[in-house]
Amino acid sequence: MNAPPNIDPAAAHSGGDVVHWLTNGTRDERFIDNIFAEMCIRLQQAGIPLKRSTLHVLIHHPQWLGARIMWADGMREAELTRVDYDVSERSEYIGSPANEILDGATEVRENLERDPSLGRKHAVYDQMREKGLTDYIAWPLYHTLGKRHIVTFATDRPGGFDAAHLVALQKLLPVLALVSEIRIKNRLARTLLETYVGSHASELILAGATRRGSGTTVRAAIMICDLRDFTRISDNWPRDDVIELLNGYFDAMSEPIARHGGEILKFIGDGLLAIFPLSQPLACANLLHAVTEARQAMSALNEKNGETGRAPLNYGIGVHVGDVMYGNIGSRSRLDFTVIGPAVNMASRLENLTKQLGKPVLLSRAFADAVGGDFDLEPVGEYPVRGFNDPIELFAFNG
Repeated sequence: MNAPPNIDPAAAHSGGDVVHWLTNGTRDERFIDNIFAEMCIRLQQAGIPLKRSTLHVLIHHPQWLGARIMWADGMREAELTRVDYDVSERSEYIGSPANEILDGATEVRENLERDPSLGRKHAVYDQMREKGLTDYIAWPLYHTLGKRHIVTFATDRPGGFDAAHLVALQKLLPVLALVSEIRIKNRLARTLLETYVGSHASELILAGATRRGSGTTVRAAIMICDLRDFTRISDNWPRDDVIELLNGYFDAMSEPIARHGGEILKFIGDGLLAIFPLSQPLACANLLHAVTEARQAMSALNEKNGETGRAPLNYGIGVHVGDVMYGNIGSRSRLDFTVIGPAVNMASRLENLTKQLGKPVLLSRAFADAVGGDFDLEPVGEYPVRGFNDPIELFAFNG
């Protein structure tokens, strides 16, 4: 087949090797940012005068909307920047090429050599001119069901990209769309699982632990936390205020747990269940460090809430250590990846006892023995625990 007029056949074919590599050579590469950087380097090696390229993808992570992957000449690895949900309200987005593409444009091209007063007005074009770039083009990258992402290319070649370069780059788009969609959906699946079941459980599920009844016995420190008077709060406060309160409370409790190696397995209304597997040598100590930081965060949250006239939030934490069954439990069509067993029941009972004893954090004797003597634990006596035959010796932790 003859090349179109004014197009160098060799140049038009130069992207073919990159298309072949994208199709056949990326199967073992897990991350799209690595693939994207390698693709840009290969395009340069194929004779396309690429100086800068970006890939903008929408992820819909709980904390951020998407990501920008940016490669520039001389980089072996791409730079990945997260994009917040409020980006559409920022000047960096309004009127940008991304704004135009996501609003429906099928191509945005800007001649960066001409007088800036004659072209589009946006800071990104000024930044590219300052870097000596001469031509810029952005295209939508279509995924399944019409979902749009964005890919851009820029050069510093005098006169910009020629027709052959653009043909070669356009040939990449369908294959890049397929390759990127697979990686993005894999990342999204992993992100959703991490968000809803935790990092460790998500790894097991992705590895195939999806059969009902499958699981393993894990020795762990167990922590159960519950908010006090939540029914009264939810009955009397506006819905949005209740959600904001819960999110603040869960942030205060959850972030220290994650920071110290714990794993939150579930949120139960206004409560949470977390474990610190004893495969970590300092698991019990890490749990108490997390509790200390969580209590400090709750104090700060209560102080902030008090400035707006809200009453302080009270809570109870029960802590025990023991063997738990960790795995899939549920109906044939709906499973929960969680922990069960007497040790979990004990932690729950201790949390309930915090109300009776007026101690925000109660620990079992078994946990106190396991954590060692580096913490100031207050003995509070032996108490009967529902479901257990013998009274349990309890300790309060005021850290």
